[in-house]
Amino acid sequence: MKKLSPYIFLIFLFNLCISAQALGESKNYFKGKFYSSIKNNFLVATDKMRDPKFKNTVVVMLDNDESGAFGLVINKPLGSIPLGSLIKKLENQNSKKNKLYNIKIPVYWGGPVNVNKIFILHSKEYESKSTRKFKDVSLSSDYKILFEIADKKGPKKSLIIMGYSGWGDGQLEGEMEREHWTLSKLDVDLIFKKDNSKKWLNAIKNSFIRL
Repeated sequence: MKKLSPYIFLIFLFNLCISAQALGESKNYFKGKFYSSIKNNFLVATDKMRDPKFKNTVVVMLDNDESGAFGLVINKPLGSIPLGSLIKKLENQNSKKNKLYNIKIPVYWGGPVNVNKIFILHSKEYESKSTRKFKDVSLSSDYKILFEIADKKGPKKSLIIMGYSGWGDGQLEGEMEREHWTLSKLDVDLIFKKDNSKKWLNAIKNSFIRL
């Protein structure tokens, strides 16, 4: 039997290590598979979450299917800023512009994807042309709702959120298999609770196993 040269043997070991690493990472990614119970629940970071951005995070999961998942973090405030600073073009409506700049409102970090995109997560009694209705909440993303929030004619409850959390096909399912996330029943009152420090504690306490 012919012996392998040291050079070829090193290449063999290198490829073996790469293959082993890929197999280990595959546990975090299940392409073509998804858990139908994720949608319309809280996705809650566990103590095993390794990404510091998502430590003690609560995400409202709005969509999940074979192509991926979409949700908004609801317990990571960025601070209070003037409403007018969220709008680049105010169509020369000076009175509305001044009113918006005089009103400060808490803005939340919704996730690391498209951080300049603004979403308004709100109670279901309000509706505009951009509104998407989900099981327990609605989502809007137009200037009109900001004007109406300034006029106190907007939704009864709302969060202004910048950016979103998104996962590719099977990516979130893989992270859940590694116990980085758990599910908890969506609680509308908890979403809009002013004390953000208690959102994660309440959500993790009510967590359950996916179906």
